[in-house]
Amino acid sequence: MTKQHELMVTAGSLQECSAYIDAGASELLIGDAIYGLRMPGALTEAEIREAVRMGQARHAKVIVSMTNVMTNDMLRLLTDYILFLKDAGVYAVEYSDPSVLAAVKTYAPSIRLHWNAEMMSTNYATANYWGRKGAVRVAAAKELNMDEILDLKRNLEIEAQIQVHGMTNIYHSKRKLVQSYMMHQGRPVLGGSLDKERGLFLVEADRAQEKFPIFEDTHGTHIMSSDDICILEDLHLLLQAGIDSLKIEGFMKPLGYNAAVVQAYRTAIDAYVMNPAGYQFREEWLDRIRELQDPQRELTFGFFYKEQVY
Repeated sequence: MTKQHELMVTAGSLQECSAYIDAGASELLIGDAIYGLRMPGALTEAEIREAVRMGQARHAKVIVSMTNVMTNDMLRLLTDYILFLKDAGVYAVEYSDPSVLAAVKTYAPSIRLHWNAEMMSTNYATANYWGRKGAVRVAAAKELNMDEILDLKRNLEIEAQIQVHGMTNIYHSKRKLVQSYMMHQGRPVLGGSLDKERGLFLVEADRAQEKFPIFEDTHGTHIMSSDDICILEDLHLLLQAGIDSLKIEGFMKPLGYNAAVVQAYRTAIDAYVMNPAGYQFREEWLDRIRELQDPQRELTFGFFYKEQVY
């Protein structure tokens, strides 16, 4: 037998939490409307409590996202929220701002800390620095290629988390850029929403076939990738490297699609763990995902095999 590899998926409702556990997820990443950033849905405190109870009863760990850009107003609510998460029995929190780390260490030291600074989580020295401050896991940047991921893992003193499936964020601003643009064009948004349900996207003049979803919420403007990462075919390379947590990003995807993705990755992980030496990828694991995949969004390896030029 090989080491345990966690399979994480983001969830936006209790229904999704239940479905993804049934499909094989061992970690659920959830969040609220204040501290969570780009989550599939915002859970209330009562729902977070229920998600934790569900996870504990069905052997899944609940992790709460707290990666939003922290403001002074948010700091004033931070202590009470951390105390709530402790009382609810949350397993871990994802953070980017040191204020969250400090609050958890002070008021809820039993909660594990996972450092997730999006595109800034690029090297083992910085990850190990946060490890010495109390973090037990780093969520690596999606921009890392395979060689960089392996080098990161070899030198880490803490756990490593890699996104293996789903869309990625490519731009974020606290400013309401779309709203500002429409006002400049003399077309103010009157009563309408610019959130992810609106279905807005950007298109470049020379790449009209690529559509980049764009939306605004209370946290600002978000631009998402035009394709979806899918590492299922080469998942064994990450398993061989000992990656601790494999993340499926369920953002802006229907429940049925995400459940099928979780099930496919669970099947592959279990097959590898049962017989690492004899493991072979099976095309049918990917067929169900392809059937459900949005035809306008290509499945790609992302940066997995791309040389980076810095």
